[in-house]
Amino acid sequence: MSGARKNQSLRPNTYSHMSCLLFACLLLANAPVAELSVTSYPTIQEALNANPNRMLFVPAGDYSITEKIRIRGEYSGLMGPGRIIQQSADQPIIEIENANGAEIRDLTLTRPKGMMESRNEGIIAIKCRDLVIENVHVIDNRSAAGAITLRNSQNCRISRCLVRNYMRLSVDDRTANKDLGYAFNCTDGTGISVSYSTGTLIESNRVVEDNMVPTPELKAKHKLGDWIKKNAEKGSIVNQATWDLNYTDAWQQGSGIIVTAPEVSDLTRILSNHIENAAQGIDLHSDHVIVSNNIVVNSFMGMKAMHGSRNVIITGNQFVKNCLWAIGLMPGAAANAENTDGGSIIANNIISDFGHGDAHWIWGNERAPFKFDTGQQPDDPPLTDVIVQGNIVHSIGKPRYKYAVIIPGGPNTPRGMHFSNNLFHPGTQGVANTELPH
Repeated sequence: MSGARKNQSLRPNTYSHMSCLLFACLLLANAPVAELSVTSYPTIQEALNANPNRMLFVPAGDYSITEKIRIRGEYSGLMGPGRIIQQSADQPIIEIENANGAEIRDLTLTRPKGMMESRNEGIIAIKCRDLVIENVHVIDNRSAAGAITLRNSQNCRISRCLVRNYMRLSVDDRTANKDLGYAFNCTDGTGISVSYSTGTLIESNRVVEDNMVPTPELKAKHKLGDWIKKNAEKGSIVNQATWDLNYTDAWQQGSGIIVTAPEVSDLTRILSNHIENAAQGIDLHSDHVIVSNNIVVNSFMGMKAMHGSRNVIITGNQFVKNCLWAIGLMPGAAANAENTDGGSIIANNIISDFGHGDAHWIWGNERAPFKFDTGQQPDDPPLTDVIVQGNIVHSIGKPRYKYAVIIPGGPNTPRGMHFSNNLFHPGTQGVANTELPH
């Protein structure tokens, strides 16, 4: 393992030197102290095993591993500028389980060429409390699993991390689901994935995909969207035309950030993140969520909340160059009388350049920046009680959408919708497909 540092070639003046020392002292006063270096042991895992319940320092340099690094116990973890390279595609990079107050800070986690595509996570944390993942870079962990994944945990924080190039070619197999009943070729991958967790803070992260850009050439080369298998009986929520066509437009799977497990996940804050070139920017199946001050750029879907997402605040976000919708609220197959959608606020968001993203050629001009839908199944409880105020849909030139807002009719139409003080540039056929309730 290498921990060498380069000597400084320039001598700072006294004032600058004192300023740097003061700044460093302030940082150290607020940062955890790693008492031991992993370079004192043959491997990082041996260092952790020999020093339970302690923070360990990982100096600058490359650290190759072939097994996942396992972190357990109380207030343990890793911090430092080192880069950990997972040589095995069959292993996560770091696994944190049954840990209280663990921390992972400042590391870079990656995979080498030839091993970037995996079915495993960069970081997976299970049954943790008060976990902190901060300023960690997860690069080229290309997997249908989340690059940073949190499950069954409480009061954890994921802050100032960079997730770059997390998507891969895959097959989405839905044949076990009788509502669907087919499998298809797709691109898949999620930057930050949270499930069965409460009190999670996801803040100031950058989730960026540079490789799997949805071009016609990529689709043709890998037959994306083509069904490769389907059940003998049509899925209950699949329309007959789609079933007969053996194709789906929704071949971009995964999300920049997803919080799911709608009857368990609760009390989540998603704040000031930058998400770029995702399939779905932010995907919510949870209650009591704040989505604020995020920027979602060039994702076919800006965000959605469904499957029983109750009491969601969506405020002060920028949605740029989305193509299917920018903000969508709707019931889903997981919704029921005890797990309903609504009681939410959408306020002071800006939706700009809608329909001008890379996925426009897939979805066309018949889409809407705001989508409030009726659900996937006839017995889904309707979306109810939503305030929509102070938002802007801004279009320069001819709009690439039919309506700024779509609210379908029928017996399961959304109820208790209230619109006020919005500025919606009309689409090619107007502001909305129906009179907006005030």
